[in-house]
Amino acid sequence: MTLSGNGRTARCCVVGGGPAGMMLAFLLARAGVDVIVLEKHKDFLRDFRGDTIHPSTLEVMHELGLLDEFLKLPHQEVRRVSVRLGEERMTLADLTHLPTRCRFIAFMPQWDFLNFLAARAEQYPGFQLRMQAEATDLIRDGERIVGVRVRGPEGAFELRADLVVGADGRHSVVRERAGLEVEDLGAPMDVLWMRLSRRPDDEAETLGRIDVGRVFVMLDRGDYWQCALVIPKGSADEVRRRGLPAFRELIAQLAPFMRDRLHEIRDWDDVKLLTVMVDRLRQWYREGLLCIGDAAHAMSPVGGVGINLAIQDAVATANILTKPLLRNAVTVDDLGAVQRRRMFPTRATQWMQLLIQNRVLRRVLASTTPPAPPLAFRLLQRFAILQRIPARLLGLGFRPEHVERSE
Repeated sequence: MTLSGNGRTARCCVVGGGPAGMMLAFLLARAGVDVIVLEKHKDFLRDFRGDTIHPSTLEVMHELGLLDEFLKLPHQEVRRVSVRLGEERMTLADLTHLPTRCRFIAFMPQWDFLNFLAARAEQYPGFQLRMQAEATDLIRDGERIVGVRVRGPEGAFELRADLVVGADGRHSVVRERAGLEVEDLGAPMDVLWMRLSRRPDDEAETLGRIDVGRVFVMLDRGDYWQCALVIPKGSADEVRRRGLPAFRELIAQLAPFMRDRLHEIRDWDDVKLLTVMVDRLRQWYREGLLCIGDAAHAMSPVGGVGINLAIQDAVATANILTKPLLRNAVTVDDLGAVQRRRMFPTRATQWMQLLIQNRVLRRVLASTTPPAPPLAFRLLQRFAILQRIPARLLGLGFRPEHVERSE
């Protein structure tokens, strides 16, 4: 790998240091591929990103021999996923029967996860992570993508690569510059995220509350609650117009035990808007370029599976492309093989998310009467063994990937 002067080159350039990009770069470097990651921020410290590490990802960490060390990092473990519907608490998924080493969802700050991967990747000589390096455009040789133009602290430069991987999220510059067509699947809601302190005597919640026209989620993060208020799509300005006191009162109605700490929401800067998007690329690749993770398919926050689908993309990409990269012989068919491998789980997961969004959340947000438990919820309570089905879909997904052994 050459990274000095104006003639910078790498075997593989990964744009975006999120879960998909960092896992892919780690796996490629582990297999002997020279890889550079371009991350436009100076660190990974950004709040209200996906923090759920599902059993499928924990299984990948086990296969890499990193699980024990990984779980030494501060985290919380959830073995059963429940929701409070009105005043009734209902268990939706029981993870304790999964055929994995870890039968739980781990909640861990995403920056801890990414820093952990970066530190392990740096043990390999072919890995390099460049922070504050923003990809601004693609370099073409005819129809083939041969690199990226980068803006960094030292100025602008070009980086040539045999393969460019766009892992730069739902607002991907790579996919936009490549002219890849996006299919927008729609979402009826947005999410307002906030933090509230957690106290030792607080009640336990593993998912959240559904009430008249409202959905509120509370994630136990140890010394604080990561809270989310689900609102109808495009209504954030209306929520702000009503004022902060009205917003605090709404949260107090949904979580009465938090009333005495709502002053911690000091102003609207303490409330972050997530504009929910559900989309996917019709084609994930061009010659010399591939998109994975949110750059290929933005996921709804329903189920918190976005990180884990991105990790599965990364594992599949490494399994399929490592040998061609080592031979400097990646073909368009190789890139298409990644999409063919990952399109079914992507479509199936998004189908489930859209079903929940449109059949449950849309109706709840529009309701003016107390919600009645859907038939599926009632069946899950009556026959507890059925809770293993959503647990498997949530914990493992439709096609869990496994790490191939490094030769």
